[in-house]
Amino acid sequence: MLENRHLITPVLENVLEEFAIAIIGGSGLYEMQGLADIQEHWVDTPFGKPSDAVVTGTLDGVAVAFLARHGRGHKLLPSEVPYRANIYALKALGVRYLLSISAVGSLAEDMRPLDMVIPDQMMDLTKGRQASFFGAGAVAHVSMAQPVCPNLAELLSRACQATVPEDVRVHTKGTYVCIEGPAFSTRAESEWYRSMGAQVIGMTNMPEAKLAREAEIAYATLALVTDYDCWHPREAHVTADLAMANLMRNAATAQHIVRHAIGLLALEMPSSIAHDALSSSLVTPIAIMEDSVKLRLAALLASRINRG
Repeated sequence: MLENRHLITPVLENVLEEFAIAIIGGSGLYEMQGLADIQEHWVDTPFGKPSDAVVTGTLDGVAVAFLARHGRGHKLLPSEVPYRANIYALKALGVRYLLSISAVGSLAEDMRPLDMVIPDQMMDLTKGRQASFFGAGAVAHVSMAQPVCPNLAELLSRACQATVPEDVRVHTKGTYVCIEGPAFSTRAESEWYRSMGAQVIGMTNMPEAKLAREAEIAYATLALVTDYDCWHPREAHVTADLAMANLMRNAATAQHIVRHAIGLLALEMPSSIAHDALSSSLVTPIAIMEDSVKLRLAALLASRINRG
């Protein structure tokens, strides 16, 4: 049972700083097992409502936040996910580290269904998604040369090594290509993505990773391989049933990995290239921004406004 329900409206005076660690659960992962002291936060952001309530609590004594990317019950298509609202809501709760759990198809022979991948690079082939908090009075150009935080990815890799069964292979590098969806690829598209050097394919990590960087949140993905997309000459072409069946087989392992990673994070709190991303990216001086712009970006700019 949920003990409390909180409505939060992030403004300059009350950006909360409680939950440094968050998990976004993708397909098949709609809750975090083991959470205690559970509360629901219905966060009202300048970019609309998140996919669902942000559920917070403690996991082995560590304060964490959890958000179901597609909403509980899987109600949102990848293109319907309110990415800006999701990331803004987590930032408003003080999140500095974000672990993303995502189902992916494999574009590489050696990345088999039921393997796990920690991508280090990403390609964004989405078409109509809002990919930035900035614009309309404030300009920033964040660097995405390293779209995943290396230190957080390395920590996630160690968590995998400590928890995964011997029959589950973990790949610590790979390029994730993000497509619009919701339809799966054509055979020609699948071969094209392979020729581009992508190893896994999904529909949700962009613009999520870009927005996390703008929000100065360290971001890493645990990608759960469910299928071979449709390029493989001998394996079944991906279907929703196939993907979900394999995903559920890996869901318990993913929960154990994330739980171990949270314990490591609580002990280490590693530095991240994301944590000061706006220092070299924010072009518009805060001093000349209109108050309405500062209010819209309050959670992102609060520490800089307070310093000023």
